Amino acid sequence: MSGPVLVTGATGKTGRRVCRHLEVAGRSVRRGSRSAPVPFDWFDKATHASAVDGVSAGYLVAPFGPTELLPVMRPLIDQLLGQDVDRIVLLSAASLERGGPLMGEVHEYLATHAPRWAVLRPSWFMQNLSEAQHLTPIREQGQLVSATASGRAGWIDAEDIAAVACASLLDRSSPNGELLLTGPQALSYDEVAASIGQARGRAVEHVRISEEDLAAQFESAGMSAAYAKVLASMDEDIAQGRHDFVTDTVPRILGRPARSLDRFVLEHAAAWR
Repeated sequence: MSGPVLVTGATGKTGRRVCRHLEVAGRSVRRGSRSAPVPFDWFDKATHASAVDGVSAGYLVAPFGPTELLPVMRPLIDQLLGQDVDRIVLLSAASLERGGPLMGEVHEYLATHAPRWAVLRPSWFMQNLSEAQHLTPIREQGQLVSATASGRAGWIDAEDIAAVACASLLDRSSPNGELLLTGPQALSYDEVAASIGQARGRAVEHVRISEEDLAAQFESAGMSAAYAKVLASMDEDIAQGRHDFVTDTVPRILGRPARSLDRFVLEHAAAWR
């Protein structure tokens, strides 16, 4: 098919980058967001038909908030499957197993219903440090707060995730399956804090808190108790050593090394000053 590629979450950390990679590759993009020319809202089924009309593939980013995602995402997925798109690519996470919570159930649904699919399971985003929840505490308090203790994770640049997503969306011959994505090193939050501190010229302290305290912080920021608990448990997974690994998926697919955290920090040092 030669129709546009639907990108949900088109204004988010990976979605906007996926849109750019697709356009550089010469493909048209249908941006899936409430403010797009063709509006899309996961929670408004009336927007789904126009969003998928004529598209050739779909990149799916789950909506924020619900802990039961399959009932929310299945109507759109079924419409994509009904028009036999070239490929559906789901953004999940290294911490979410097939059939498990959040995107894990959606992963299972694609694996059992979609003829051509891929699930991206990236480790922790480097952009969480420069664009999301860690930015303000680092910049204003010199603190990087987590419940990860001394555990390590294979931090990955969202640019690499987007490049892999684009390759997967456009290569119909790619095998079905999950892609576990990491950067080139597994690093602790202590090491990440030290790297940022050096780059910005002022020390950054890794403040270690409990899983329960982290969940309470998430709740105070407006998350539901259930969603906050799931997110905080991901930090505990790191603390327990479950993400102390790296994979060769990015270099294998892209033909170049994954971007390192040190390079990322040097390029984004101004964000924390």
